[in-house]
Amino acid sequence: MMKKVLVTGVSRGLGLALAKALLEAGYGVIGLGRGESPAFRALEAKHPGQTAYVQGDMADIAALSDIARTITKSYGPVYGLVNNAAIGGAGVLATMHQADMERIMATNLMGPMTLTKYLMRSMLARKEGRIINISSISAQSGFHAMSVYAASKAGLEGFSRALSREAGKYGVTVNCVAPGFLETEMTEGFGDDALASIRRRAPLGLPTSEQVAGAVLYLLSDAAARVTGTVMTVDGGSTA
Repeated sequence: MMKKVLVTGVSRGLGLALAKALLEAGYGVIGLGRGESPAFRALEAKHPGQTAYVQGDMADIAALSDIARTITKSYGPVYGLVNNAAIGGAGVLATMHQADMERIMATNLMGPMTLTKYLMRSMLARKEGRIINISSISAQSGFHAMSVYAASKAGLEGFSRALSREAGKYGVTVNCVAPGFLETEMTEGFGDDALASIRRRAPLGLPTSEQVAGAVLYLLSDAAARVTGTVMTVDGGSTA
């Protein structure tokens, strides 16, 4: 039977690359996104019967229980959950709007924790499942004007480590993948000097979304059945 994996934030960037890699590896993919995604629809057309798309906002915490219930009822229990959806919202803390701070924390931390709460119940009952939270190197390394974003990702790592203790006795693993700056639209907004500095920090060069997806595929695989409570860093060596 085809194993199903729910990926949040599949509309573009890393989430879309994750969905593509999972589909090519033979997984069924349920994509969760805030709006319509022509790019994900194109993947659906290429992999008929292997994908589904659900609309939902990770910052709308109250709606996540219904979303989880609808997914389980419509598509059956999921084998894997990849909490990828996140917003950046870079800004100096002293002048950052409170509403922006709260939306970052809701989308990046409370949303993933809440969705995990509901979807892991069937994993625990079946004694099988993989929970993978997409963190960031900013959780461990300081970057200017990213304090709230960094706090949300550091919280996600602490959540993952503690949850791995609760879930492990039921055969469910919980891990993080922490990408560095990627060669995607993430770096397009930087000036030439800033981008050159970021690239110099990575002796192997900045990773691609596809290389981050490779780490996720490993954590979903049978080879990673005894890997839990860890953070896999994919940053080209920039934090070494």
